[in-house]
Amino acid sequence: MTPPAKRARRADAERNARLLMAAARALFDERGPDVALDEVARRAGVGNATLYRHYPTRGDLLTAVYADEIAALCDRGDALLRDQAPGEAFFTWLRAFTVHVATRRTLAFAGTDSGSERRTELFARWHTSLTFTAEKLLSEAQEAGTVRPDLTVTEILALANAVAVSAETDVNRVHRLIDLLRHGLSGPAAPD
Repeated sequence: MTPPAKRARRADAERNARLLMAAARALFDERGPDVALDEVARRAGVGNATLYRHYPTRGDLLTAVYADEIAALCDRGDALLRDQAPGEAFFTWLRAFTVHVATRRTLAFAGTDSGSERRTELFARWHTSLTFTAEKLLSEAQEAGTVRPDLTVTEILALANAVAVSAETDVNRVHRLIDLLRHGLSGPAAPD
């Protein structure tokens, strides 16, 4: 006997899930992840029961928002490879990745065991997806001769994480430090 097929979400349920995600993302950006869940439901224009039916806990909502952002960042890498020269694609994505790490740290902890901050299987999957995307972009940039061939994705992501930690949530500082990584420390100063 085969198990019953998963029933597709109704159109209104799908719409409500999208509204909740958009509202949660906007409120997390405005006030952080501790915003009242009732306020997320209000902003989405749905009742509390609808919110809890889709996302039974705050952790479920945080995880859903963060997972969506990881998927978008990986998709952006693929789009950049199609639309830009390999070096530009790599550095554009690296900048976006570093801004993401700097500004979304709290959401990333949704992928850790509560209290212990140990990485979970979900966090490991996110890390693998991002690393795979970075590897594709780096490989293309190296083949095009725009990034040194002796660099590894592990080294690049370690530098990007260091930039994110040092910049905290200052996006302008992230951009400046990524430019320093890209252009190096020697040579004349770049014009403002």
